[in-house]
Amino acid sequence: MKLNKIFISTYPFGFYDPQPMEILNETGWEIITNPLKRKLTPLEVSEFAKDVDGIIAGTEDLAPLIHKNKNLKIISRVGIGLDSVPLNLCKERGIAVAYTPDAVTMAVVELTIGLMVSVTRKVFLAHHELKAGGWSRFTGKRLGESTIGIIGAGRVGLNVIRILSEFKPKMILINDLKDKKKEVSELLDSKKVSYRFVEKEEIYSASDVVSLHIPLSHKTKNLIGKKELNLFSKDSFLINTARGGIVNESDLYDALKSSRIGGAAIDVFEIEPYKGNLMELDNIILTQHMGSCSYDCRLLMERGSAEEIIRFFRGEALLNPVPAEEYQNQIV
Repeated sequence: MKLNKIFISTYPFGFYDPQPMEILNETGWEIITNPLKRKLTPLEVSEFAKDVDGIIAGTEDLAPLIHKNKNLKIISRVGIGLDSVPLNLCKERGIAVAYTPDAVTMAVVELTIGLMVSVTRKVFLAHHELKAGGWSRFTGKRLGESTIGIIGAGRVGLNVIRILSEFKPKMILINDLKDKKKEVSELLDSKKVSYRFVEKEEIYSASDVVSLHIPLSHKTKNLIGKKELNLFSKDSFLINTARGGIVNESDLYDALKSSRIGGAAIDVFEIEPYKGNLMELDNIILTQHMGSCSYDCRLLMERGSAEEIIRFFRGEALLNPVPAEEYQNQIV
């Protein structure tokens, strides 16, 4: 009987808790881990996984692998983002795709709120100045005295709104492609927090803080560039813990360099690891795609992705197959 061969491209995996590796090893299958112990390039993934039956994948572009490996049967994503998975090509090839949509939510939410506080209160500037011997005691604007713009009211966006409501902001401006009036009303009406659903342009022009919670697709690629940043007020801030590529990094650099906007906090980048010129600037916080980097979140994602691939090869129904609307979203 042929043993299934599984490649784990994402790294780390099973590092903080061995449970995901243990349940995979219990199957008796051939389990191959990322030998380079870093984020792999798409071509590296296609080479290491060229003859596997299934892959537990991170955020690597999987198109080269799918073209090279004619035997691939399932992709199990560690996480929620699907921009790296060519879903309709998978459909054509009969490749099942699963993900872990609920595991990452609160870890990303907490990082988002933390970045909001850190960038608006200039915590990062105080840290660096104090270490250099300075003591300016930077002053910033409280979230409770701010208008907060939220683009995307899905799992993460709604929970950011829920936690923000405890700060009692002046106004929360919300934009989503779907009608989220019921969900937001249930969160905010009893707390007497003011909110409105508005077009994105009003969010850009009227918000003290703009936070992005949308997937990367052909519709959202370079969603915020020079034109949009020119609508921001001079002392406003941009937060992106969603996906790299939604914000045009070159245009953001220009806006920050010229103090066109007050600052930004960016956790995700078009090319990762990030090595671009945003690192030259002092009015931006840069983090390492860390939204999911809490111990509990990593375990939930890794165990969930491992359990899905086991279910698949045992002929059981997947708990989190990628829904049909995600395939539709990738159609240009």
